Amino acid sequence: MDREGLAFLRRRRESLQPEDVGLTRGPRRRTDGLRREEVAALSHMSTDYYARLERATGPQPSEQMMASIAQGLHLTVGERDHIFRLAGHNPPARGSSSDHVSPGLLRIFDRLQDTPAEIVSEVGETLRQTPTGVALLGSASNREGPARSIGYRWFSDPAARAPYPPEEQALLSRVYAAGLRELVTLRGPGSRAAELAELLLAQSSEFRRLWDLHEVGLRPPDLKRFTHPEVGELELNCQTLIDPDQSHRLLVYTAEPGSTSYEKLRLLSVIGAQSLA
Repeated sequence: MDREGLAFLRRRRESLQPEDVGLTRGPRRRTDGLRREEVAALSHMSTDYYARLERATGPQPSEQMMASIAQGLHLTVGERDHIFRLAGHNPPARGSSSDHVSPGLLRIFDRLQDTPAEIVSEVGETLRQTPTGVALLGSASNREGPARSIGYRWFSDPAARAPYPPEEQALLSRVYAAGLRELVTLRGPGSRAAELAELLLAQSSEFRRLWDLHEVGLRPPDLKRFTHPEVGELELNCQTLIDPDQSHRLLVYTAEPGSTSYEKLRLLSVIGAQSLA
């Protein structure tokens, strides 16, 4: 572990402004760059722990801690790999199997805090959610293992289908099975997609039936319909921005201005803010 080399963290922190990471600049702010407590909060760790790393007095951080710091500081993949090596770890995999969200995608995401939005991996693992996204779709923070994937939960957990109208669920089942088949062909044996397919073939008779159809190229409806327990039915458009290097997608849900769904989204933004508080 190169403790002195981890001074990189301080230099990176001082080069960032609150607006760069989705924070609000206070009227009396005098600090150049971000405060340590702000980076600690963004990285989901204590301020004391993060400060000790910057001062070269802390213990060797785990790989999980380094991944959290890399995202909190909005590091590029190259910068993430650098701090992993400084901490004495091999860098994580790059590309489609990586959970590291690019700084460019994060900068856009950070400006959507009052809008339902999420960043997902190619196998449907939710990596980031806005507060309104949590209010609309539920929190992904407690999901682990295969259950991080909406495609896996769709066939293994009946509760995953609750937000979607019953008349659309059959089509969505075909969409998830077809999409996973395409990914298995693209990524090959040993990929996350292949592991999920093997699990579902062993667990779900519905998935086995759909898998045997060999369907590909199916897409969900352009207009997405949700049933929310507090605001009722919503009809939303989903705009998608793709990061080709990491195979991540930023999904942004919007409603037609003046519509009933538009007013319900405004209510959800309040619910999301209250939940965050």
